Amino acid sequence: MSFDDGYTAGLKAALTGDRDARFVWLCNFEVENQWARSYTGLPAARGSATAATVQRMEELGALLAEPTDYLLLDRPLDEGYRGYAEKTGLGAPTELVTAAPAAAGGTGAAVLDSPELLERLRRIARDGAYLMPMGNSAQEERIGELTGLRPAVPDAATYERVNSKIYSRRVAEELGLRTIPGHCCETVGQLRHALDEQLGEDRPVIVKDAYGVSGKGLLVLDSRRKADRLLRMVERRAANRGDDALHVVVEAFLPKRFDLNYQFTVDRRGRVRLDFVKQALTAGGVHLGHVMPADLTPAQQDELATAAVALGGRLYADGFFGVVGVDALLGADDLVYPVLEINARLNMSSYQGRITERFGRPGGAALARHYPLRLAAPLRFEAVTDALGALAEPPHDGEGLVITCFGTVNAQAGDALAGPPTTPAPHFNGRLYTMLFAGDREGLDALDRRVEAALDRLNTAGRTP
Repeated sequence: MSFDDGYTAGLKAALTGDRDARFVWLCNFEVENQWARSYTGLPAARGSATAATVQRMEELGALLAEPTDYLLLDRPLDEGYRGYAEKTGLGAPTELVTAAPAAAGGTGAAVLDSPELLERLRRIARDGAYLMPMGNSAQEERIGELTGLRPAVPDAATYERVNSKIYSRRVAEELGLRTIPGHCCETVGQLRHALDEQLGEDRPVIVKDAYGVSGKGLLVLDSRRKADRLLRMVERRAANRGDDALHVVVEAFLPKRFDLNYQFTVDRRGRVRLDFVKQALTAGGVHLGHVMPADLTPAQQDELATAAVALGGRLYADGFFGVVGVDALLGADDLVYPVLEINARLNMSSYQGRITERFGRPGGAALARHYPLRLAAPLRFEAVTDALGALAEPPHDGEGLVITCFGTVNAQAGDALAGPPTTPAPHFNGRLYTMLFAGDREGLDALDRRVEAALDRLNTAGRTP
């Protein structure tokens, strides 16, 4: 299996045997919510302040898809951004837009409520296209049933099974990979036992939902008082339901140098290809970005490569093929902990593959990150490029910036501006997703500072009109 002739073409060959296959991409970032429906996790408030932003992240697929592909969206790409994508030379796929903006069920549910779009998908299916979701659930399977689109990925039941953090931990242990001290818990009693044991080591512990993602469904407990409070909550809930089922992982909070993310691909014949290793940027358990190359020794790189082969073989034996992203950790003791969790689906790094292939250079460095913006009114794409000036030009000779998602800039504008008038004027938070390229880490840091300073001109929070 080789990706030498193109990242996305190589992925198509791995999944379908045909590098020229035509994909209908569905970047359903909240698919974990579908997998989690039958599993009891940590008590938490429903909803998310960033739900609208996550929905708009589906636009990241525009630069992963090839121009001959299709991308399902719940609203069109900004015309200015589409023109920008064409200017980079990466092109953009044909947009397939739902009849109405997505609600709680995401774009997949909106597709199912769009009769004309379903009919168009049937015509596309007759030409042999495949449905390529970020992750498969019953919702995506229903789209395939109604349209005839062939799945490019395994069935929903397999995805659900292998994406549990309980599965991740048990597989790592069975394969003899180095694991962080901890426990898998499937009852409230097991959680109590795990907390008693781990807190006895006099260090914080992390409790993670089996299907939590991006910092949601995660608690850090640094005292017995906090642990007892959590136990009281889950015990009260279990008593009210008459069911003590609970699906979480408890792990020690280890000192670390940094987080890691690596991706491998398992093709339909079970062959495993390590795609890349990146140093992850996180804060409070929330993913902020990636930097390449990771600051690892050759021996540490080899350990991750060995883990990828072992994990890929096990996933294939359990019915999975496709893209797998794994979160890992380099401890303060320089030991590699190769499995914090397995994300057997497309991940943030996946969306960067085609961009990195086009603009990265051997020996160079790359940074994927988003820049937070504080805005009082929606921005046009041209306002962003005007602020960036020459930095908005596509990278040249391994140096420069690519805007990978613009829709997230204005995603939360509707909620902020739809409320009652306030004094001062309401503001909302936006995110501009990017990739930066430079010859080395020092050049990357300098470019990052230039971009941050340029975009700061767009921030309006705290300024006097």
